[in-house]
Formats: sequence, structure tokens, C-alpha cells
Amino acid sequence: MNRKWLKGCLILLTLAFFCGWAFQMEAYARAGSGRSSVGSRGSRSAAPPKPYTAPSQPRPTTPSPGVTPPRPAPAPMAAPQPSSFWRSFGGGVLGGLAGGLLFRSLFGGPAAYGGGPGGLGGSGISLIDIILIGVICYLIYRFIRKRRESEAMAYQSAPGTVEMPYQTTYPPVYDQPQAQAQPAGDWELDQGLGYIKQYDPSFDEARFQDWGMDAFFKIQGAWANRDMGTVRTLLTDEMYRILQADVDNLKAAKQINRLENIAVRSVDITEAWQESGVDYITVRVYANLLDYTVDEATGQVLTGSKTDPVKFEEYWTFTRPVGNNPWKLSAIQQPA
Repeated sequence: MNRKWLKGCLILLTLAFFCGWAFQMEAYARAGSGRSSVGSRGSRSAAPPKPYTAPSQPRPTTPSPGVTPPRPAPAPMAAPQPSSFWRSFGGGVLGGLAGGLLFRSLFGGPAAYGGGPGGLGGSGISLIDIILIGVICYLIYRFIRKRRESEAMAYQSAPGTVEMPYQTTYPPVYDQPQAQAQPAGDWELDQGLGYIKQYDPSFDEARFQDWGMDAFFKIQGAWANRDMGTVRTLLTDEMYRILQADVDNLKAAKQINRLENIAVRSVDITEAWQESGVDYITVRVYANLLDYTVDEATGQVLTGSKTDPVKFEEYWTFTRPVGNNPWKLSAIQQPA
């Protein structure tokens, strides 16, 4: 019995080690992207971010003679997310295999898992155990790889020189005025923005979106430089501690997360509300960039790619005391 328990512990340690190695691929990709949610959104912290909805087009009007109306800007396509069914199915398969292996190892006896003459050492690890461990490890590897491929679709970038992580010039958020229209019937968002304007009549959605884009570039630049102190005033105390701890881990591992060729396609307000004397606004950031991690000493690429850009969307929540006060980043969430 002692040998069986020892054997079970060894199998669990093997699986835990492999899982830790596999998930390390996502540990340091962009600021806050290694987890599904970081920071606080007040009473909505436990809720997923409200999905972005393409803005509705204004009612067409008859153009003046000789004037060609502008074409509406195409709505950006969101990066496809992995199917929740296949995530659940894959997790169930992995859990079933691991559970079956441990049950057979601990309680099935030698005959149940190939011990005896056909095994590899009586009550030791049998050939079937080794095969099952290999299958589980392979499925975990495939699961992680498929997830990264789904979340980070590579596409061919236009030829040009790779830029530094912090980009000082970038395209405007909106090329057409009608893109600023909010989706019809989104009364909750309109109500939240109305409450914010009651205490700050100078608040303007378009200016806030431009400011949010600037904040995104500055925070990602500080992350790539492994020093969040340069953007301390843009972060809540909680977010500063979280992101600084992440960059400290990068330094301890002697790794650098490179963020280059950043291009933000849009910054769209998806939620706005007030609670307990505090304003909250969540924006959906849709962008693409080169995102890869290198070894500090050798420059060898550990994860990501120097040549294949990735498209992504994230939801950033900013907060402030009600009134004309400075905004600070309080949470980063990945799409549900």
C-alpha cells in the first residue's frame, strides 16, 4: 500500500510539473494578459466584461446635389475565441484520464494496470502507466498550443521596420464620425455616462477614448521596460502592485517581454457606471502587435514570434472619484 501511495504521488508530481511548464508559455505575454482577470471593477469584479457590440449606423439622409456621402467605416472583426464546448470537453478528457490512471494505480492491483508478469516491476510503474502519462502530457501540450493559436491568430503583416515597444504616433481611433454612435438601445451605458457627466460636465467620450489609447501605449511601454514606476500615476495601488510583481518575476527569471509594432485599431467604451462615489468605465481595446519573450542573456526567443503579429482584444477598466479627477487603470480582463 505504501508503494502504491508513493507511486500515486510521483504521478501527480509529474503531471503538476508538466502542467506548470506548459502554462508558463502564457505567463508573461503583455501586461495583465497571463490571467483571465486582474485588478478590481468594484461590484462587477466577479462578472465578465460586457462584450463589445458594433455601433449601429445612423439613419441615412438624402445627400445634397453633387455631394457624395462618406462610406461607413467597417466594423472591426473580433479575434475568434476558443469554443467553450471544446475547452470543457478537453478538460474532461484530461481529468478522466488522470483520474482513471490514479484509480487503477492505487486500487486496481497489479492485474488491473499490467503489474505481474507483463508489468515493469510488480507494484512499480507499469507500461500502461507510462503510456497513459505520455498521452496525458501530449493532450495537455496540444490543449495549450491550440488555445494560444486561437487567441493569437497570426497574420501576414505589411513590410516595414519593427518599431520600439512604445509608439508615439498611431492612427486615430475613428476615421468616420458615425463610428462614434453607441449601439441602439444600450440604455445602461448611456445612463452610466449620464451619471458621470452630472458630476463632470466637461467629460467627453471621444476625448476619453483618445486618452485611453495613450494610457494603453504608456503602460505597455513601461511593462516592456520592466519598470511600472514610470506610469505609477496611471495605475491604482492594486494594479501597480500586481503589474510590478509580474515584472519583478520577469527580472528574476532573466526574461524580457518584447512588445513591438503596436497598432491599436479601436478603443470602444462598453460599460460605464457609478457606485459608492466612484466612476468606472470599461473600454474594449482591439489591437495587434509583435509579442515575444526572450532570454535576457542570450536573446533567444522563449515564447511568441519576432515575425508573426498577433491580434487581440482586452477589456481595460479605469476608475476615479466622481468629478473632474484623473482616471487610473483598475482592471484588465480577457474576453469571456
